[in-house]
Amino acid sequence: MNLSSAFRLSPAQAMPAAYTHLRNLVAYRELIYYLVVRDLRARYKNSVLGFLWSLLNPLALMLVFTTVFTIMRPGHNIQNYPIYVLCGLLPWNYFAAGLLGSTNSIVAGAGLIKKVYFPREALPIAAVLSQLVNFLLAFVVLFVALVVFQSPWSAWLWLLPLVILMQTCFILGLSFILATINVFYRDVMMIIDVVILAWFFLTPVFYPISAVPATVNLLGFTLPLHRLMYVLNPMASLINAYRDILYWGYRTDLDFLVRTLITSLVILIFGYWFFQRYS
Repeated sequence: MNLSSAFRLSPAQAMPAAYTHLRNLVAYRELIYYLVVRDLRARYKNSVLGFLWSLLNPLALMLVFTTVFTIMRPGHNIQNYPIYVLCGLLPWNYFAAGLLGSTNSIVAGAGLIKKVYFPREALPIAAVLSQLVNFLLAFVVLFVALVVFQSPWSAWLWLLPLVILMQTCFILGLSFILATINVFYRDVMMIIDVVILAWFFLTPVFYPISAVPATVNLLGFTLPLHRLMYVLNPMASLINAYRDILYWGYRTDLDFLVRTLITSLVILIFGYWFFQRYS
């Protein structure tokens, strides 16, 4: 089936009952676990430091950004900048690595697909979950930084799993879409590299949103740039939530939680439907 002909299928033909698909995934949970472990072992195979790289990578990037923006080019006077940048850098690394790994998961797993039957969605799911493991391990760096800089622990820390879950749903939704398109058009991987780089600079990962003009005039219209960044860029909203909880120490706005949760679920459901339509 090619990409154009797939759009002629009805949603009823393309996606059976969600319960059936979820039941299949649960039945193959051991396979997903195996794929996650295999991916982690392959990533750190023949590596002297092994899983320590999941800690050293964000630590090194944090030191680079701290050196550049607080020593070489001070300006925004952000207190405890290492914590500030880690609150943006860790979620971003999870997003970028999860998206890149899952986009190529179906193509890379073609050999396994030909040998044995299993739910194809297990491949992008496993790719994202393996990056989730690295993401959770990297939190050690952030928590150590909180202790070193004597930053108070937030009473709203219990909201952190919800934010991580919302981000995971968002990544999975995009992964299903991109992994599907990548089967038909291998240019997707090259395009994603460029898009993620541009997306990184359009997201307040290492800079405060106050560094961006609050409004911008375009063709005679005044656009609320700050609001558009959060509404049109889910990663900006998610990173803001991480900072609210871990850096500022207060509860992120309820309307944000509801809006971001709905957005993440819509993208996840659409992405899964899109994936099943071409399976």
